[in-house]
Amino acid sequence: MELIDIGVNLTNRAFAKDLETVLERAAAASVLSMVATGTTVEDSRKAAEIAARFRRQVVSTAGVHPHHADTLGSEALQELEQLAALPEVVAIGETGLDFNRDFSPRADQEKAFEAQLELATKLKMPVFIHQRDAHHRLLPILRDYRDELVDAVVHCFTDTREALHDYLDLDLYIGVTGWICDERRGDALRDLVRDIPEHRLLIETDAPYLLPRTLKPRPRNGRNEPAYLGYVLEAVAEHRGQDLEQVAATTSANARRFFRLGRGLRISDSEAVDLGPGLRSH
Repeated sequence: MELIDIGVNLTNRAFAKDLETVLERAAAASVLSMVATGTTVEDSRKAAEIAARFRRQVVSTAGVHPHHADTLGSEALQELEQLAALPEVVAIGETGLDFNRDFSPRADQEKAFEAQLELATKLKMPVFIHQRDAHHRLLPILRDYRDELVDAVVHCFTDTREALHDYLDLDLYIGVTGWICDERRGDALRDLVRDIPEHRLLIETDAPYLLPRTLKPRPRNGRNEPAYLGYVLEAVAEHRGQDLEQVAATTSANARRFFRLGRGLRISDSEAVDLGPGLRSH
């Protein structure tokens, strides 16, 4: 069985001391590939460095999360474009809108989101999208750009049936996290996961966040990690009425298609040249 975790915050300080061990545990748990999420320009660079270091197992994204939207000026956007040219970087994001916390002004969030969608259309790269309490604004913006986007995923989906079908109508992928394992707040997602077509379903941990509550005993540090993706798989399979192997094969094939991933090394040592500490390119 092969699993692909489409969203892991490997640059988070929770992984600073034992990243290599975390990746070894992931591989032992059949999580053979994962996508390290970029949430700021600096984190996107760090994610690319991690992907370059562990390029048999990790790729990365480059983007600015809506929480940091007010930092995305023209210079930062140019840096994102430079990072996106690296072979380790396979998508633009994490970008989108978050009207739940409003850590950045909503106008800045929308401007940053549109700028990153424009970058994705220019580079013909898929987009990794965050949306929280902002469907009413995210949807019309996405509609304006959808014809030019090669692909997009709404990651960590936790919204309504209406929102889900709005995204499916735009032919988007849907990422499911350990939220589905939460007996307190995951009921709606457990019902909705059946509505996701097989060819649009992806799974993720969003580690170190969203530790599956079905994991017993809980780790003492309370940290989620890619090795626990199997708990998401189990819940998705159960509530879709499918077997584990089928969901694993389907979601892995979808992830490879979405991120344009091959098997094994994405580039050979003979093709790579140094771009500075930890960064390599053709």
